[in-house]
Amino acid sequence: MAQIIIVGAGPTGAALALLLVKRGIAVTLIEAAKDFHRVFRGEGLMPSGLDALEQMGLSALLEQIPHRPLSAWEFMIEGKQLFRVEEPMGATRPCTLVSQPPLLKALISEAELNDEFEFIQGLPVKDLLWSNQRVAGVILSDGRQISADLVIGADGRNSIMRERAGLKLVRQPKNIDVLWFKLAASPQFADDNVFRTIVNGDRAFSIFHGAEAGKLHLAWVISANEKTDYKQANWGEIFASLSPSWLAEHFRNYADTIESPIKLSVVVGRCPQWHTPGILLLGDAAHPMSPVRAQGINVALRDVIVAANHLVPLLQAKAGYQEIDLALSRIQAEREPEIIRAQQLQLEEARQRQQLNNPLLRSLLVQLAPLLRKIIKHSWLKRQYKMREGITRVHLTV
Repeated sequence: MAQIIIVGAGPTGAALALLLVKRGIAVTLIEAAKDFHRVFRGEGLMPSGLDALEQMGLSALLEQIPHRPLSAWEFMIEGKQLFRVEEPMGATRPCTLVSQPPLLKALISEAELNDEFEFIQGLPVKDLLWSNQRVAGVILSDGRQISADLVIGADGRNSIMRERAGLKLVRQPKNIDVLWFKLAASPQFADDNVFRTIVNGDRAFSIFHGAEAGKLHLAWVISANEKTDYKQANWGEIFASLSPSWLAEHFRNYADTIESPIKLSVVVGRCPQWHTPGILLLGDAAHPMSPVRAQGINVALRDVIVAANHLVPLLQAKAGYQEIDLALSRIQAEREPEIIRAQQLQLEEARQRQQLNNPLLRSLLVQLAPLLRKIIKHSWLKRQYKMREGITRVHLTV
């Protein structure tokens, strides 16, 4: 019997599995997908996420996989620059984009060097095993039953483990719908990888060079008034019409490289309770984050550290189920304040963007940009520092 079953081999599950097996704890990691090339995976590691990986001893591993730092953040409105902020914004390292599939493969490859680790891939979990009203393991889709002292659900925002455990997700009132594109890169982004957000009328998109060589990523926020048939639209011309001249030229010259968009309907919310006896939810399974400022992977890696701090001593000591279950509430209590505040800050930023749908406000911002630039920049920076650095102190102690 494994001491721990982790369901979901994304960054949360893979990092936690590696952390635990390195400390002599038997882990079975289960991933439904046959490979890691999911249609969309967040790439942005903020200083808080980079710090979490460093605390786990994984900085050298990060250097071995495709990654690319951001140079700056820039906001443009009606063709004019509102403000630009250089990385690393006072931190010791800049926001860094990392390709998740190689990262996950590297984490699991390192975990597989330990005899206490088992990886089951391409086989979904069908249900939970219960014993005396406590989760006692999982049932796989092939009927196999695996027992464990504790199950950890790290299976993302649409978590099956959350559903099977009867844990409720309280959603924010509005989902965020985004179209995600990739296209050939511009040399200008290779030399100066700026995360640009461009607002023109009631339309907006953000564009940057991802970790993957030669590829720009573009996120188009679908507004409530958007009537474009995204499957038939001439996206090269649409993007060009909203962009400064040098970028418009790139869109027109490389229109044939624009890949069909992926539509992301992003659920955002938080579970009032992340656990029930025998199971704990972490990462997006417990608190699906908005895509605003790439918080998902960063807060999840910090979840991993806090969970390890509480669980490792108990599991190493072969503690009883009651002690393990009490630790689950302590993990939530330690992590919840940061999650609540991060989601509040994300919502504030999203609301500011929505206010730009007002034509009068956009016009005033353009006209008064030289006078308001410093005030707007300061307000934005104040919010970013907290989301980038982490809101609470997280330190690996085991």
